[in-house]
Amino acid sequence: MTDICSLPVAADQFQIRSDITFFNHGSFGACPRPVFAAYQEWQRRLEYDPIEFLGRRIGEMLGEARACLADYLGTRAEQIVFVTNTTVGVNIIARSLPLEPGDEVLATDHEYGASDRTWRFQSLQRGIHYINQPIPLPLESEDEMIEYLWRGVTSRTRVIFISHITSPTALTFPIARICQRARAAGILTVVDGAHAPGQIPLALDELGVDFYIGNCHKWLCAPKGSAFLYARPERQALLQPLVVSWGWESQNPGSSTFLDYFGWLGTDDPAAYLSVPAAIAFQHEHNWDAVRAACHELAASARAEISALLGTEVICPADPTWWSQMCIIEVPAGDVQVLQRSLREEWHIEIPVVSWGGRRFVRLSLQGYNGPADIERLRSALQSIFRIG
Repeated sequence: MTDICSLPVAADQFQIRSDITFFNHGSFGACPRPVFAAYQEWQRRLEYDPIEFLGRRIGEMLGEARACLADYLGTRAEQIVFVTNTTVGVNIIARSLPLEPGDEVLATDHEYGASDRTWRFQSLQRGIHYINQPIPLPLESEDEMIEYLWRGVTSRTRVIFISHITSPTALTFPIARICQRARAAGILTVVDGAHAPGQIPLALDELGVDFYIGNCHKWLCAPKGSAFLYARPERQALLQPLVVSWGWESQNPGSSTFLDYFGWLGTDDPAAYLSVPAAIAFQHEHNWDAVRAACHELAASARAEISALLGTEVICPADPTWWSQMCIIEVPAGDVQVLQRSLREEWHIEIPVVSWGGRRFVRLSLQGYNGPADIERLRSALQSIFRIG
């Protein structure tokens, strides 16, 4: 097992409070000091010469940042645009797709709450049906997961909307296989990749997905407010802007409506977008493949130990194809908020407590600043709270 403490990244590279054991990187991430410094430098440059920065050079600078991100994601710069977060990207797609009353959008019962709300809003406005197909736990194989999902496909299914890595259950779904099967059936695919960039390798063009939205401010460790929307070239014309700005009716030679509609929405602070290359460089310089592997090994050990301590069931194998740096651990039934408050206020542990499928879990996220002592604190806290031993 790789000792995470021996890796070339330390807690002092991050700005997380030293008196809090932070197991919630999955919610809002944490930005390393060098990346945050790059972010602040972009803001200073903007304030130093705002007209030159926003009025003349912003397109060029955003293009360079997109090119760097596209290379990291396994695609081309003209197939991605920056958005502030995954929820914005999901809204763009959900409001744009030409769905008719009676059409069905198939999702799972593992989707993120804001995304569920986006599609339910559309169902009320447009008469479409949004279906959360149950994917029961535990899962043992990809074939089993896909079979559960496909039970929800009907002749009216027009879109499959699915998370790459689920928020409430931290599972990595077999997206490439799902997209391949959907394409053969003439079904559009929309993937919520909020937790994927920086946590698992991505090659978007190889996935066969029609639309993919991902956050850079979670596991890639970029500043808050940096995300992207990917669209296959043949699907880009389907997307309409949420905000109509200068890109509408643009006459830019060689540009596309996709880049025009979403590339410039008016005066804003683009520093988070422009800092994404710094985040990519930081992880490259600190051998993040090794960091991810060490985090997974530490989390797998913690999941096994704590589940055995509490007498609860694991929801899937420990293999990293199922999950990487984030997993859920079942705890005894009870009030979610009470447990979360106790862990934060009495034990100084920041960790989500999740209710899913009538069961209660803690969602453990490990990043380069976590180590075995953090796991021991969580184990001791749960042992005390549930009066074990």
